[in-house]
Amino acid sequence: MTHPTSRSIPRGAALLNDPAANKGTAFSAEERRALDLEGLLPPQIETLERQAERVFRHLDAKPNDLERYIYLSGLGDRNETLFYKVIMSDPARFVPIVYAPTLGAVCKAFSHLYRRPRGMYISLEHKGRIASVLRNWPERNVRFICVTTGGRILGLGDIGANGMGIPIGKLQLYTACGAVPPHTTLPIQLDIGTTNAALRADPLYLGLRREPPEQEELDAFVEEFVEAVQEVFPPCCIHFEDWKGTDAIRYLAQYRDRVLCYNDDIQGTAAVTLAGLTTALQIIDAPLSEQKIVFFGAGSSGLGIADLLVRAMQREGLSESDARARITMMDKDGLLVASRTDLSEQQRPYARDEAPATDLLDVIERVRPSILIGVSTAGGTFTQAVVERMSAINTRPIIFALSIPHAECTAEQAYTWSGGQALYAAGIQYPVVQMGERTFHPGQANNFYIFPGLGLATYATCPRHITDDIIIEAAHALADQVDLATRARGRLFPPQDQIVEVEITSACRLAEYIFDHDMAHVERPDDIRKWIEGMIYTPAYKPIALD
Repeated sequence: MTHPTSRSIPRGAALLNDPAANKGTAFSAEERRALDLEGLLPPQIETLERQAERVFRHLDAKPNDLERYIYLSGLGDRNETLFYKVIMSDPARFVPIVYAPTLGAVCKAFSHLYRRPRGMYISLEHKGRIASVLRNWPERNVRFICVTTGGRILGLGDIGANGMGIPIGKLQLYTACGAVPPHTTLPIQLDIGTTNAALRADPLYLGLRREPPEQEELDAFVEEFVEAVQEVFPPCCIHFEDWKGTDAIRYLAQYRDRVLCYNDDIQGTAAVTLAGLTTALQIIDAPLSEQKIVFFGAGSSGLGIADLLVRAMQREGLSESDARARITMMDKDGLLVASRTDLSEQQRPYARDEAPATDLLDVIERVRPSILIGVSTAGGTFTQAVVERMSAINTRPIIFALSIPHAECTAEQAYTWSGGQALYAAGIQYPVVQMGERTFHPGQANNFYIFPGLGLATYATCPRHITDDIIIEAAHALADQVDLATRARGRLFPPQDQIVEVEITSACRLAEYIFDHDMAHVERPDDIRKWIEGMIYTPAYKPIALD
């Protein structure tokens, strides 16, 4: 799937099978003659808009979003420009199809739905020669690699090579929402095996049929991969996605100061959560540094959010210890307390010197928090009693039920049980809720509000590293785009139908921050907005130079 600007255009049937160069029925009469396409296409010459109309009709006839995903996936394999024309025409409609929540069902059945690679599979069998394997990718100007082991996918657990759907979908949103040129992105599945015995026994499973290696072997494999990326694609940013929690935290800590990389589950989730909290706190006119926050869930996502909130509170004047004291965390075994012996190194700073507790309602009674954040992957755990107690403690309780695909409580439950007072967001988009004459617009605290804009800024400025301060700036750039009228309606994030403009605006602000702090590898332009707009991707057929 090499971009047509980086090599000669193929001809005839090969051209129609090249998604980056194919125009389908939009090839002109001159192009058809010159490129040996005559007779291979029906005679009618169509515009991109007319082709998109046909796609919309196909999609309308599909019975569900999984079938729409499969159809769009095939379209992307045939005609990349038409695919992005459709997706970018209505992001609010199509992002939930090519990304969450539909992507969960796609990943569960990925090996059964497989059509073509659409990325690279680097397995343990490639140890010692990963760099040479990476060179098999036909595009040289790779600027973003989204890489997963499939170890922790959307609350589905370890699904091994079936996790490849996530890097594909994430990178599609780099383009569909952030206008990053698609030929610069590369999805990669690091196949290290899987703990999922049912998958290993599935005759159609496409991954290695083995258990993952011990940590020492895995560390050496990841190290070789990271070094190979630096050698083969030196300006590339590595986007770690959906790794097992302990691995995710460890590798981010190991590589964030060595190479250009970030972990979206940890940092992207933290940024979009901070953005939503910033907007919610603007609605109630209260600073973050004065809030008490309870986390239900203390894995990599929860810890990533907590760490970023600590950093943000420090910027408001708190010490690190005082900031951590405002955060209370629970995992499946209860409150993180100092007496527990099963806490990870990353959890221990949040352990409280208190008596153990296993019931969320008891913890809320003890802490009396203003903010409740769910990152537990356990749907339905914010019960009516929990929401009612949060509402009794706070005039406007802030409740973020972020687990995907099953939130800790639905939007309707949060608004109903709080008497319409909750400031609510979820990881998925819930429909508008009507309560009498009042209309509520639940927010979607989803990372697609963050990583496409961060990606576009990174693409433009080539920073040395992605720091926590850049992540915080990304959160504030997003929150600042929620206007007063939108806040008055209780919305915590900008409308999804404006997502491309939102991401470009965030990218411009991030680029300015990166230049201001001397982190860019390119010269600062006079007009950052104009400069970035000059490099973004637009889905349009380009004329082909004919001999």
